[in-house]
Amino acid sequence: MTSVAALPCSDASERNKGPILSILEKVLTDGGLVLEVGAGTGQHAVHFARHLPHLDWLPTDRGEWLDLLGERIRLEGPSNLRPPLELDVNSTDWPLASADVVYSANTLHIMAWHEAEAFFRGIGRVLLPGGRLVLYGPFRFGGEYTSASNAEFDAYLKHRDPASGIRDFEAVDALACTEGLRLEANHAMPANNQLLLWRRSP
Repeated sequence: MTSVAALPCSDASERNKGPILSILEKVLTDGGLVLEVGAGTGQHAVHFARHLPHLDWLPTDRGEWLDLLGERIRLEGPSNLRPPLELDVNSTDWPLASADVVYSANTLHIMAWHEAEAFFRGIGRVLLPGGRLVLYGPFRFGGEYTSASNAEFDAYLKHRDPASGIRDFEAVDALACTEGLRLEANHAMPANNQLLLWRRSP
């Protein structure tokens, strides 16, 4: 039988889950359903669901991640953490009709831009009025990197996959605005990342 120790573990997720939670605790004070897109190893899902028991947390990812994601949830997940569902942002048929919050960490820079556009169209279909979008990761502002290490990381991403790369905040915000979202907060985070929060009009 699989043990927690045998499951894949993201060191970055272990480092950033605390700082992210400190903000989520102040913002996500109402009950509701959180859709996590790109849950990966499930470390964020387990940690946030455990510390935000008033929320139902639904982790999703592409099919190749589901078995390991489901195993972590089975071993560690609290009762408000739902079994994972398969979600490809390119699909026009997401596996749920509505959500109060959409959360995603370190995904936009590994998507192609057309996938980012599909991601926001999907958010536009499922996010309820008054709902929030929470995105974590590195971004550029005014065409500038926030650090030399982010510039190096961007070069690495584009070498590995020319369609990927750190996204310009302004372009991402334009996609959000198209779906009726307005920026609510921009938090500078450790390791030159940002936590961006948008809200849909009630």
